[in-house]
Amino acid sequence: MYARITPYKLKPGSREAATKIVYELKPRIMALPGMQRFTNVLAADGSGYVVALTTEPEMTPEVQEKVKALWGALGEHLEAIPAATSCEVIVDWAT
Repeated sequence: MYARITPYKLKPGSREAATKIVYELKPRIMALPGMQRFTNVLAADGSGYVVALTTEPEMTPEVQEKVKALWGALGEHLEAIPAATSCEVIVDWAT
């Protein structure tokens, strides 16, 4: 399994609108090839992380375009379009 970890920062006052968009994007996010789990965390200051667990070690150019479009849907609420780091998952525990 692999993780794509993406730090991002929302513009002030954008939390509610951005959260609504993320929920609307859920079908497209979860339909990405290999997607197993999607977690989005957000601090009070608008900084957050997306952790996407996938079976795919690398994004194909087609998937990269889809992900770019997903972030683009949030563009007006982001301070900048973020970039992901890909990692191999060593442990994924759940209770």
